[in-house]
Amino acid sequence: MSERMAAWAVERPGPIDGRPLRLVQRAVPEAGAGEVLVSVLACGVCRTDLHLCEGDLAPRRPGVVPGHQVVGEVVALGPGAERFALGERVGIAWLRGTCGSCEFCRRGAENLCPRSTYTGWDADGGFAEYAVVPQDYAYRLPGDQAPEALAPLLCAGIIGYRALVRSNLPPGGRLGLYGFGSSAHLTAQLAAAQGAEVYVMTRGEANQRLARELAVAYVGAAQDTPPVQLDSAIVFAPAGELVPLALQALKPGGTVAVAGIHLSDVPTLNYDRDLFRERDLRSVTANTRSDGENLFRLTSRLPVVAHTTVVPFGQVDRALADLAHGRASGSLVATRVS
Repeated sequence: MSERMAAWAVERPGPIDGRPLRLVQRAVPEAGAGEVLVSVLACGVCRTDLHLCEGDLAPRRPGVVPGHQVVGEVVALGPGAERFALGERVGIAWLRGTCGSCEFCRRGAENLCPRSTYTGWDADGGFAEYAVVPQDYAYRLPGDQAPEALAPLLCAGIIGYRALVRSNLPPGGRLGLYGFGSSAHLTAQLAAAQGAEVYVMTRGEANQRLARELAVAYVGAAQDTPPVQLDSAIVFAPAGELVPLALQALKPGGTVAVAGIHLSDVPTLNYDRDLFRERDLRSVTANTRSDGENLFRLTSRLPVVAHTTVVPFGQVDRALADLAHGRASGSLVATRVS
């Protein structure tokens, strides 16, 4: 194993075209107690990484390495690490640590833990040749699937799953998706495979084309009104102006879940028009480990496939720029070149 590695670090947050992300050389990290060192095979490129690079989310440590949809192989075990074997395929996701003792952790809501930590925000993530993860927060992954196919499930998939649960979609119900990027295109497949009728409102020709390829019931522009009333809706786009539109598209008793970690300001809501008749508005905050385990159980038996654009590890900055400017569709995944 090399003593040095290449990694993409956030030097100074700012507009992505100003190159806030720089390719640097770092020491290969060592696995501490209860941790494993992972050789990174693939890492999904997430809008949260873009928010971190541009400063919408302030980095929690100088020069942090983003990337939290990591697929790799265990190459070293820290003291007391026994959950995984050397050479085993594992995944590293956004949630990296919780206290385990607060009221939220005790009731199974560890995503709300006030001392929670996150991959690629509090600690270095997967836009590097190697990454370290606490063994209790890693996922065991199948070794017979391509790393680039698995990577998007580790955030886009998990958050989409949690947003779907939070949206209270009834069996066979009508689900609206506002925005159709990496998470939404996986959620659409997951919902449809379980009997839902999916309506997509999104900007961008590429996103709309992908939605049509997935044979959803309706595809329109982001500001369009769906042709039927919805039981539930999920706002994936980081655009607060879509929230009132999603609420207005609901049947009485419907629910809107907002899935993004960052959202522009929501316009003033009108109670009678937007919320009355028991319409609910919910947010989604990170995920629990059980969300991930539940998702992987579902995807092992349902036809959910990530539509990926694979980029070389050396082009992570360009991939984030494509994401920022709406030039990408589906899931972007960076793969390491040996």
